[in-house]
Amino acid sequence: MTTLLPADDRLIVAMDVPDALAALELAQKLGDSVSFYKIGLGMLTGGGLAVANELKQEHGKRIFLDMKFFDIGATVEAAVRGIAQFDLDFLTVHGDPHVVRAAKEGASGKDLKILAVTILTSLDRADLDAALIQPGDIADLVTERAARALEAGADGVIASPREAAMIRALPQAEGKLIVTPGVRPAGAALGDQKRVETPASALSAGADHLVVGRPIWQAADPQAAAQAILAEIKAI
Repeated sequence: MTTLLPADDRLIVAMDVPDALAALELAQKLGDSVSFYKIGLGMLTGGGLAVANELKQEHGKRIFLDMKFFDIGATVEAAVRGIAQFDLDFLTVHGDPHVVRAAKEGASGKDLKILAVTILTSLDRADLDAALIQPGDIADLVTERAARALEAGADGVIASPREAAMIRALPQAEGKLIVTPGVRPAGAALGDQKRVETPASALSAGADHLVVGRPIWQAADPQAAAQAILAEIKAI
């Protein structure tokens, strides 16, 4: 019988599956290999919050709710206050300082960590130009955006592994979390991601947690795929 590596919460598996049934089936396949899951907007109407609660309360998993809230301060604060009642672990908001401050107010008194989105890892400079984002190198923009979000009180940031080292070097980043999507094992398909690195590269650059989705849940054997990434993580 194959001995499985124990779970390591530096690996967060993105449950980008259609509904609650598929999510629970994936969690069953992964078993004790994975202790941390990300649930995003794509599954919200498919029972995402119910899955989050079941995995947290009944199975002892950690939960990252990836909502990327963006609105006026009062609305963000109210939304985060509602989410905070579920005792989940991470929640994303956009990194605009007024959004971060409102989210932290909404999470007051709870252990929910507010993570600020810098620039999505699916975007490149051409995408930013189309969105009328100011000129400049993406890494520099991400780093400045991260610094402002951390100054506003964010517990951490979401950033490409290619920017992790620059963010980790910021004085504002001391004691803060860096969570990196856009992580792909060597040889894996990129999908819609444009700024990617391997798990080893991301951790070496200063990331605390790696978010991996399709290379695991689309694999013929999700547990084996997760175990391969865990082996790479534990070799750092």
